Amino acid sequence: APGTMSGSGSEEPQPSQATEDGQQEAEQDWAAAKAFYDNLVTKKPRPPKPQNAITVAVSSRALFDLVEERRIYEEHGVEKYVEYQQKNENVTLKPGPAFYFVKALEHVNARLLELYPDDEERFDIVLMTNNHAQVGVRLINSINHYGLTIERFCMTGGESPIGYLTAYLTNLYLSADSEKVQEAIEAGIASATMFTSNKDVSYSDTQLRVAFDGDAVIFSDESEQIVKEQGLDRFFEHEQLNENKPLAQGPLKGFLEDLGKLQKKFYAKNERLNCPIRTYLVTARSAASSGARVLKTLRSWGLEIDEALFLAGAPKGPILVKIRPHIFFDDQMFHVEGAQKLGTIAAHVPYGIAQKYRKST
Repeated sequence: APGTMSGSGSEEPQPSQATEDGQQEAEQDWAAAKAFYDNLVTKKPRPPKPQNAITVAVSSRALFDLVEERRIYEEHGVEKYVEYQQKNENVTLKPGPAFYFVKALEHVNARLLELYPDDEERFDIVLMTNNHAQVGVRLINSINHYGLTIERFCMTGGESPIGYLTAYLTNLYLSADSEKVQEAIEAGIASATMFTSNKDVSYSDTQLRVAFDGDAVIFSDESEQIVKEQGLDRFFEHEQLNENKPLAQGPLKGFLEDLGKLQKKFYAKNERLNCPIRTYLVTARSAASSGARVLKTLRSWGLEIDEALFLAGAPKGPILVKIRPHIFFDDQMFHVEGAQKLGTIAAHVPYGIAQKYRKST
């Protein structure tokens, strides 16, 4: 199911009659909503059903630059913050760390709608914010100013968004709040904390580029545990011994899978060379000593990755500058900060053993 990280081998409980009745009712609700929507004359595509969509939930501080507003909130409290936002609701917010990623998702959607006008398998961007509803007008005005298509808003007024993320079958959640991201990861939702790059970099507006670290991001942290606890030589030995045993999945495997599914839709229309999605594996592993297991794991999952870069411990920042991804996912703050310094928008995935070794910040 979208948004879950459980292995495909786990036993599925049999649905009860009540569950089946609930699903039938939900289907009827959707059919009624669709019939109502279809009777309205509009050029806008209808938002897809969450079951069909790849739902990307983005917080307001990930989508927009709200650094000054956050300062007002922390120093003067919620009332002054809301008052400030209402006074400035016609002042457009500047782009935040997830902004160009969202723009790239929307470009992919536009291409998909050209090729598959009636298909709902595309990105659905949901603004998931714990802002109060009074702040909504400024967010709506800014979204409309940039021509973004974000129809679903969840404004939780200070409450945790996790229940809503589950209800929306969220495939990826991006936030500037590391505690909420940790909570989402623990609830089995692919999630990452966004960090703004320290430089203005131009990003491709015709191709979504997503870069992933391997261990504890696409894969489990099994191998990383061996590095931390038994050292590099034991790790190389372990990976060569287990070369033909696929690694367990990590928190972002599902999102890589979603990207792969959409890529195949372009390939099916003979658009491989003109595909608006490109994926990258950027790993500190060495190719000769520990690369085969990674590539064989991807193959066993039926996943293609467009480019695999094995850096053998070299810094990732300089390579990422060449790729210019809209987002780079890594489980180690050391790599996130290194990428950020050189202008890459990086997202921290708080998963696995590396979190125990993080220096307190």
